[in-house]
Amino acid sequence: MPTANVGFFPLDGQLELRGRDWSEGLEREAVWLSGAVSSYELVGEILQRVGQMEMSQSSIWRVTQAAGERFRALAERERERANCLPEKWEPPSRAEVKDQRMGVAMDGAIIPIKDEGWKEIKIGTIFDIAVSAHKDKESGEMIELAHAVNNSYVAHLGGPDPLGEQTWAEARRRGWEEAQDTIVIGDGASWIWNQASLHFGQSHQLNDWYHAREHLTQAAKALKPEGTAAYTRWLNSREKQLYQGHAAKIAQELEAAANKFPARADALQQEATYFRNNQRRMNYLEMREEEWPIGSGMVESGAKQFKARFCGPGMRWSRQGAENLLPIRAAVLSRCFDTMWDNSCALPPH
Repeated sequence: MPTANVGFFPLDGQLELRGRDWSEGLEREAVWLSGAVSSYELVGEILQRVGQMEMSQSSIWRVTQAAGERFRALAERERERANCLPEKWEPPSRAEVKDQRMGVAMDGAIIPIKDEGWKEIKIGTIFDIAVSAHKDKESGEMIELAHAVNNSYVAHLGGPDPLGEQTWAEARRRGWEEAQDTIVIGDGASWIWNQASLHFGQSHQLNDWYHAREHLTQAAKALKPEGTAAYTRWLNSREKQLYQGHAAKIAQELEAAANKFPARADALQQEATYFRNNQRRMNYLEMREEEWPIGSGMVESGAKQFKARFCGPGMRWSRQGAENLLPIRAAVLSRCFDTMWDNSCALPPH
């Protein structure tokens, strides 16, 4: 409960706090902070230090949980609307921008859940694509490279199907269907491409370049003694081959090596399968020349930001507590918290 002698401060008026426990304005800021900073304890410290408002951790938790339930209800309504038959739902109008292109990336991150252990949250990122000049590390020349801008996020604690539907709902809200061209980027996980086929079937698909290089490194370790000249030569030459879009040749070489070296067959076949399954999504040179991003850093950065809120020292979350905070964290990272707050408060009561 707030202290008896809080006094009057300018923020009191701004938050419309006059002789009541918590105003809507104070609750809004407490919930925003709960999604923005690393702990409920820190929320209380900020409120006290900046606004001289005393709000206990339990009170902050309660108002955040209540807001999270509203955010989830709003997200569920939007998910249902976006995933119904096209004739039953019309996307919002969007001013046409010449050559407007958009992308989606999906990934996962694990967080600690009480009585369940480490569980995966699945994250979707929707972004616009911009092209700007960057200095090439090797040549020193300025080259035009594509990158993700205006990122927004959705997250789900559980299986891929709800995440796919949430991602599609956010993409539709952002004007996906009015973009001139689109892309889905992933790390090679089969669930990502399944969701891409379900919801983004007309989009380009690209396997993240950096994950592909990691798999190529593992293949090199299975083939050659690490650190030797032979290892370096093989890795450098196959990296060039991979970048040029010849993943199928690499898969064929690794499959042949698996048959030749039984002791290393499992590791070699595993990497061969990775390149074989994703070969049509590994045309990196072509995609870069067409000014598409070839890395999934936009969603990996998002995953790290979700983990920063949910994986602090000693943190373990109830499933409901995590599920209610996830849409708040997503709204804060997407810079749409105030819109979500207003729309969720306008929902009819259950």
